[in-house]
Amino acid sequence: MKRREFIKESAKLASLMVMPAFAGATFAKNGKLRTAHIGVGGMGFEDLKFISSHSMVEVTALCDVDADNLAAAKKLYPGAKVFTDYRKMLGEIGKELDAVIVSTPDHTHAPASLAAMKIGKPVYCQKPLTHHVLEAREMARVAKEKNLVTQMGIQVHSFYDYKLATLLIQSGIIGKVKCVRAWSPKNWGFDGAAPEGSDPVPPALDWNLWLGTSAERPYKKDVYHPGNWRKLLDFGCGTLGDMGVHIFDTPYNALELDVPKTVKNHCRKPTGFGYPENNIVTYKFPGTRYTTRTLKWVWYDGPGAPEQHKDLMLPGNEPLPDQGAMFIGKKGRLLLPHFMQLPKWIVGGKYEALDLSQVEGAKALGEPIRNYDTEGKKHYHQFVDACLGKAECSAPFSYASRLTETILLGVIAGRFPNKTLHWNRETATFSDPEANRFLKGAYRDF
Repeated sequence: MKRREFIKESAKLASLMVMPAFAGATFAKNGKLRTAHIGVGGMGFEDLKFISSHSMVEVTALCDVDADNLAAAKKLYPGAKVFTDYRKMLGEIGKELDAVIVSTPDHTHAPASLAAMKIGKPVYCQKPLTHHVLEAREMARVAKEKNLVTQMGIQVHSFYDYKLATLLIQSGIIGKVKCVRAWSPKNWGFDGAAPEGSDPVPPALDWNLWLGTSAERPYKKDVYHPGNWRKLLDFGCGTLGDMGVHIFDTPYNALELDVPKTVKNHCRKPTGFGYPENNIVTYKFPGTRYTTRTLKWVWYDGPGAPEQHKDLMLPGNEPLPDQGAMFIGKKGRLLLPHFMQLPKWIVGGKYEALDLSQVEGAKALGEPIRNYDTEGKKHYHQFVDACLGKAECSAPFSYASRLTETILLGVIAGRFPNKTLHWNRETATFSDPEANRFLKGAYRDF
C-alpha cells in the first residue's frame, strides 16, 4: 500500500468498530479459548491471572525474556509451553493459539501485537496501545482488515464509577462541557543524565530480546528492567502514557472526542533520554454534541500535580483526590476521582445529591462494587467472551488507537517545550515538520 493510501485509510479507522467474532475461529476440542501470554512479569502476571480466571480459557503458551518471570508463571500453569521469543512462539505453535495477550514494556506492544494479528489472532494489549502514533494507526488498520477481536488493557473502562460518570455527562447534568482538567502526581519521568558504562546482564535476562526493535545499548542495573523503563524515551511513555490513559479514558469516551487539533506541553527542556518529571499538557479538541464548540483539556503530572486552579476548588476547601479528572460544564462541574470512588456533582460551589433514578441507563449498572478482584475481571472476561462470539469489546483498537494517538501527541509535545503543535488528523502529520520524525521509530533487526 502506498503511503498516501495508507494515511487516507488510517484516518478513517477512528470511527469504525471491530466485530465481536473473528474470521476462521477454531478453539480447543473442549471449546476453550487457547491463550498465549507475551510478558508474564509485573502487570503481565496480573493479566495472566485475570484472563485465566475465565472458565473457558486454557493457558497454552507463556513467553518472557526473563527466565525468572517465566518460571513463576510456569508454576501456576505447568501445562503451558514456554518461550523467550514471541516470534518463535507464534511461528512454532501459532495454529494451536486462539488469542494472544501482550503485556510487555510499551516499545514491544506494537511489534508483538502486529505479529499476532497478522496471523489472524485476536489480541488483548496493555495500555498505552503503542509507543508511537503511526503504530497505533497500523494496529487499528490490521484489526479491521482481519476482522479481529481486540481490547486495550484499561480495566477501569469496565468499572461502575466510570460508566456512571459517562452516563451523567451524556445526560447533560452539567450542560455542555467546555474544559476537562485531569491529573496524577505519579512521577514516571527522569530529569537526570543517561547512565555511563555497563553492568553484567543478569543470567535470567535475554537483554537482546528485551531491547527488541529498539536501539542496541549496554545493560545498566536498575535503569531499564524490570521497572524503570516507563521513564525513558525509547521504551515507555512517561506518566501521561501510564496513568494518563486510565484517567483520560472516561472523559474521552463520555464526550465522544476525536484526536486534538493542537497540543502544547509546558515542561523542562528535553534531555534525549528521560521524560520530564513534571508536565502540563494542554489540548484543544474540535467540539462534539456533548461539548462547547471547542474543548480545552489540561493534563498535569509529576510531583505536586496539579497546580492550583479555580476549576479544581472543592466545596469547603476539601483536598482534591490524589488522581482524577474534573469536567467543567456550563451548568456545573463533575469530579471523577481515580479510582473506585463515585463521581461528585458540584453546582455553585456546593455538592448536589445525585438522583440516579433520573439518569437513563443508571439502573442497569447495578450497585457499585468496591472489590478490585471482582471488578478487575470484567474487562478481561469481556475480551474472552468476545473471542467466543458472546460479547463485544468496549475498548477495541478502533477506539484505543484514537485514545492512544491523543496521549502520544502530548508525549511528543514534551520534545518541544511550550510550543503549540498543530495536528492534521487526515494526513496523520503535524503542521510543524520538526515534530513528524517522532511519529514512528526506527526498528532494529534483532
